[in-house]
Amino acid sequence: MIDIPELSLVVLVGISGSGKSTFARTHFAPTQVLSSDFFRGLVADDENDQSASAAAFDVLHYVAGKRLAAGRLTVVDATNLQSHARAGLIAVAREHDVLPVVIVLDVPESVAWDRTQARPDRSFDRRVLTRMQRDLRRSLGQFAREGFRKVHVLRGEEEIAGAEIRYEKLFNDRRDEHGPFDIVGDVHGCRAELETLLGTLGWELVRDEAGRPVDATHPEGRTAVFVGDLVDRGPDSPGVLRLVMGMVGAGHAICVPGNHEQKLARKLAGRTVQLTHGLPETLEQLAAEPEEFVHRAKAFIDGLVSHYVLDDGKLVVAHAGLKEAYHGRASGRVRSFALYGETTGETDEYGLPVRYPWAQEYRGSAAVVYGHVPTTRPEWINNTICLDTGCVFGGALTALRWPERELVGVPAAKEYYAPIRPLTTVETEPDRGLDIADVTGRKHLEYGYGRTTVPAENAAAALEVMGRYSIDPETLIWLPPTMAPCSSSTVDGYLEYPATAFADLRSAGVDQVVCEEKHMGSRAVVRISASGVGDSIWTRTGRPFFAPELLEPLLARVRVAVEPILAELETDWLLLDTELLPWSAKAGGLIRDQYAGVGAAGRAALPAALAVLDQVAARDLDVSALRDRIELRSAEIDGYSAAYRAYVKPTDGLTGVTLAPFAVLAGAGVSYAAKDHGWHLAIADRLVAADPELFTPTRRFVLDLADPAAEAEATDWWLALTGAGGEGMVVKPYAGLATVSAKNRLVQPGVKCRGREYLRIIYGPEYTRPEQLDRLRQRNLGRKRNLALREHGLGLAALDRLAEGAPSWQVHELVFAILAAESEPVDPRL
Repeated sequence: MIDIPELSLVVLVGISGSGKSTFARTHFAPTQVLSSDFFRGLVADDENDQSASAAAFDVLHYVAGKRLAAGRLTVVDATNLQSHARAGLIAVAREHDVLPVVIVLDVPESVAWDRTQARPDRSFDRRVLTRMQRDLRRSLGQFAREGFRKVHVLRGEEEIAGAEIRYEKLFNDRRDEHGPFDIVGDVHGCRAELETLLGTLGWELVRDEAGRPVDATHPEGRTAVFVGDLVDRGPDSPGVLRLVMGMVGAGHAICVPGNHEQKLARKLAGRTVQLTHGLPETLEQLAAEPEEFVHRAKAFIDGLVSHYVLDDGKLVVAHAGLKEAYHGRASGRVRSFALYGETTGETDEYGLPVRYPWAQEYRGSAAVVYGHVPTTRPEWINNTICLDTGCVFGGALTALRWPERELVGVPAAKEYYAPIRPLTTVETEPDRGLDIADVTGRKHLEYGYGRTTVPAENAAAALEVMGRYSIDPETLIWLPPTMAPCSSSTVDGYLEYPATAFADLRSAGVDQVVCEEKHMGSRAVVRISASGVGDSIWTRTGRPFFAPELLEPLLARVRVAVEPILAELETDWLLLDTELLPWSAKAGGLIRDQYAGVGAAGRAALPAALAVLDQVAARDLDVSALRDRIELRSAEIDGYSAAYRAYVKPTDGLTGVTLAPFAVLAGAGVSYAAKDHGWHLAIADRLVAADPELFTPTRRFVLDLADPAAEAEATDWWLALTGAGGEGMVVKPYAGLATVSAKNRLVQPGVKCRGREYLRIIYGPEYTRPEQLDRLRQRNLGRKRNLALREHGLGLAALDRLAEGAPSWQVHELVFAILAAESEPVDPRL
């Protein structure tokens, strides 16, 4: 049986004809095997061209590195008889912190020669095999010294044929353990506080005849996890070891080593170490213990694994933390980082090393829980948290309940050891937000409601907007999704009609909807707070609506209106989804340049054309058909002009500008996406009541989709609304923004159903002609709907992360993805 780590670099060694390729085909997937012959053929069109070997191995090493970086087992099929060839492969394994494994196929030279002669593509003589066999004999004793962690030698054809591969997990791979866990920070010999903390967490201590705690159990089956530094400085390091060793031995806990355990183990092994930082006290305490206990403690420490990956990879525990690239890897470099962290090479004013702020740059999806650096309080930084709250220095002993993410701490009874450096918060630098590497190139995102790919070209377009035109990304915490129209209607004269909007949502499993008046304005997101810090108003693409001299007075009025709501919801700030009216306030240039120009040209030319045709008709010439077409065209132009003029109103600065609120998205530590639309609109009504000049109400109609009478009434409401010049309505699931279908998939946040005359602005003056409507009814809505759902899911995930207190970059990467999605090639009229 050949045991191979699930993630490793397997190097096959053997002379030509020893059966390496056959062995590889038998035991490994074709994609796992990198053959030197194949790569020689790739670079030289001849697998036997030895002059191409250097280039071939360059490519082979590159591909092997890419596979190992992705966490994939990789097998190298080559003779690998010279140490320099193997050294290159060991270097690749070390670069990616995986274990190198060697499998030697040792067959008699005569067998290999018979096989070689049977191959028409092999033309070398037997002296080459003799030389290879000599190189193999020299290599057999060198593999372990070269750095191979496992060496398997298969001798003879029978042993090779009977070999079986068995995969083994790395010691740090405990992804199949799901807890729940109680993760305990640095104890440093504070046994009494550890007992108190375990009791607070619901653990029941088991004591020996002398009354000493030797184990602990939890009635709910929880598992304790210790982040290391059990010893030194505190009053009872042996007592802590006895308890933790008992819990680990009974399967009630797991433990990773701290740098203090490592130093103690070296001292117990007779190595020379500096007697500092509490080690003398620990040695003195151990001197009072039986020799057998000391031996057990040393063996326990020697058996500790650098870090653990737990709970399907969602949780990583290491004493000093761990960069994402090291998760689940095994090497001296990984162990060193897990024990000591990474330093800049500098020392601070206390003579202590300055540690590299790896947590500030962490971007991994796994939560990393660690200790090592004492702090005044634990804080989440980029999904990492330090639990060392300096118990031995008079602080507290802290635990993290996982997956609850609940922090539990007990105060130290006293200061047992004076700290060299005063305790500070772990967050030595402010949240730096997005990094350029987070948003450039092709990105793959998983965001709770799905997954998406951001193409590099879309990311570049979004970066242009965010970098040059948008508000400060620190404030840009959400962008509204695009909205898809309802399915095309077959009702005579209508492209969109309420019946299809209702049918769309009914087919998604929605039974109650709210029909909201669709305001013809510009979508506006408002961030408002009692303090005014970070407040702003921005567009669908994150751009500011107003210059500061107009923005501040507008925000001041919003602040006054929202103040009692802030108090009621017990939040410092709110994020509002609104429409800024009138349309002409921000689209004046578009109206003049695009719509008004068409209308003016038509109104100038078509009446003149009709006058000429009337003169021609007076001379008894039949131009009636042409005149009818021109007259229809003139009426359509008049309807087109009336349609856009309905949304043009005079404004002067802020005079005439209003906001129509319809959703309250988030507050401090909370997302309101799960609230139904009745709740959202009730708050909108309160804002209107507080300042009716600033806020415009949103009319609505709530109906049960199983009630035909209510549907007919809602249709009449829509006809009246659009007949009076309204744009139309948005039909939303009444249950709220995060409504999901029976298949647990997000439902469209709303489908728009626009009025007949309003659509003239979108599709042109003549769109209501039967032949035009027939063509437009074939419009493809699939891409638009998929885009709307994707942006909606990204927005909901951004609100969730915001509520969870996630680092700003995790929020901003989703907002950036929404902005990037706006570059998708979708018909803008939909």
